[in-house]
Amino acid sequence: MGKQNVAEQFVDILVRAGVRRMYGVVGDSLNPVVDAIRRTDGIEWIQVRHEETAAFAAGAEAQITGRLAACAGSCGPGNLHLINGLYDAHRSMAPVLALASHIPSGEIGLGYFQETHPDRLFTECSHYCELISNPQQMPRVLQSAIQHAIGRSGVGVVALPGDIASLPAPEKSVEHALVTARPTVRPGDGEIEKLVRLIDEADKVTLFCGSGAAGAHAEVMEFAGRVKAPVGHALRGKEWIQYDNPYDVGMSGLLGYGAAYEATHECDLLILLGTDFPYNAFLPDDVKIVQVDIRPEHLGRRSQLDLAVWGDARETLRALNARVKVKTDRRFLDRMLKKHADALEGVVKAYTRKVEKHTPIHPEYVAAVLDELADEDAVFTVDTGMCNVWAARYLSPNGKRRIIGSFSHGSMANALPQAIGAQFTDRARQVVSMSGDGGFSMLMGDFLTLVQYDLPVKVVLFNNSSLGMVELEMLVSGLPSYGTTNRNPDFAAIARAAGAFGIRVEKPKQLAGALRDAFRYEGPALVDVVTDPNALSIPPRISAEMVTGFALSASKIVLDGGVGRMIQMARSNLRNVPRP
Repeated sequence: MGKQNVAEQFVDILVRAGVRRMYGVVGDSLNPVVDAIRRTDGIEWIQVRHEETAAFAAGAEAQITGRLAACAGSCGPGNLHLINGLYDAHRSMAPVLALASHIPSGEIGLGYFQETHPDRLFTECSHYCELISNPQQMPRVLQSAIQHAIGRSGVGVVALPGDIASLPAPEKSVEHALVTARPTVRPGDGEIEKLVRLIDEADKVTLFCGSGAAGAHAEVMEFAGRVKAPVGHALRGKEWIQYDNPYDVGMSGLLGYGAAYEATHECDLLILLGTDFPYNAFLPDDVKIVQVDIRPEHLGRRSQLDLAVWGDARETLRALNARVKVKTDRRFLDRMLKKHADALEGVVKAYTRKVEKHTPIHPEYVAAVLDELADEDAVFTVDTGMCNVWAARYLSPNGKRRIIGSFSHGSMANALPQAIGAQFTDRARQVVSMSGDGGFSMLMGDFLTLVQYDLPVKVVLFNNSSLGMVELEMLVSGLPSYGTTNRNPDFAAIARAAGAFGIRVEKPKQLAGALRDAFRYEGPALVDVVTDPNALSIPPRISAEMVTGFALSASKIVLDGGVGRMIQMARSNLRNVPRP
């Protein structure tokens, strides 16, 4: 075997770190690395049509597998396109290594063609971002970027000039064992004892869970049962906490439903478990609050805490379950379960009334039928905007399904690229992109990536010819909607022209059959569903607080639609409430 160049060494280290593919768009400064991938077993170059898609796809792959994923962009504009998807991956705590190839090293700082400074540009959306300006820096810089990405759950960026990538790698470079998994962190005994005392002294305890509760479902249920606590969740906690949960009181936040808001405000002690919930307007300021998080920088940045606990959610609960006293008073829990069921019952009628005859089609109906027909282990990727609403209220988690979206960064156009990354991890697993027409059309070019690789992603397009969430924000703020209307083509015809399955649905009775046909199709498919742009109704009373901004008013917004199968679970939970 001949002497390695820097690009070959770079690729070998990625393979050793568990990277299976690198998403990107080829370009001159990137050519040495892409050629090294071509000649290396165990890693694949995935050609997308836009680098933003590459970063979103890598982030989704990392969230599905828990392993390091990778993306790349060529010098200047190429790697600059990565930035939005990298922001999303970083804020979603997805371990991603980004290669930002660079202009010739001797031209840096001289205004060369396509010159940017990636070592400066990506610092805000990464834990590590450094320039390799000399082959002697390899492999240490790359290894440090990888370990930052994995160890701190986020993005590591390496900027590499194309001429440096082609140079011989150092003969006696130091390669060390790579960190490829994170440890669990148990809080100290002192913090556990303080928390036990707070729990034992409280009459009414509420749990509010985020994505940090992943893998702790059994421990959460045991704890809630011991202390008779209602359990609410943020959107990113939905897939981990909502299923098989007899203590469920729904979701709080901008898309909230049920009694989660009341449960967090009417308790004596609120435990924020693995959540960096950003909307402090929905958090109480007059109850005791404890926050448990693996990331110490998250502790106390949303609300004033009575106790901050640095630790893994599952390990913390295991320690608590062995020590807290069992509570016998269910009155608070039962009252919250009743409020939750009543709240859901109140919106069911609007959803069920003539829904199978209504045209344009209720988007709620589309989401409900999709939830019923999709596989039990399906992966849903969800566009930001109204698709977030339908996913939050209609998708039923079961411990096997995954729901991925731009839930922290809030980017448009995330669903299709994330579906690409999710599908590459397992071609046999059903992946459904819940796309809005605005988001889909923004990165529509990468529908061709599905066709090129024959990825069997199913795109369910909620086509209301508008930017629905933006329109709602305007209306709530007392503004007339403006600039929110899209003039759309027949997206199904475009899908067919690209070589995929495409079907357009304009009547409710066509929907189930169209979805079944798309799911049966072995390749990529698009179901273009014409939905009602007026699916949201505005509250009958607009308060002064509502006019000041969406974040303060959205909890009072009434969605003219139900909550899918969640009402069944709420009714079932009510059966466990003792009757007087």
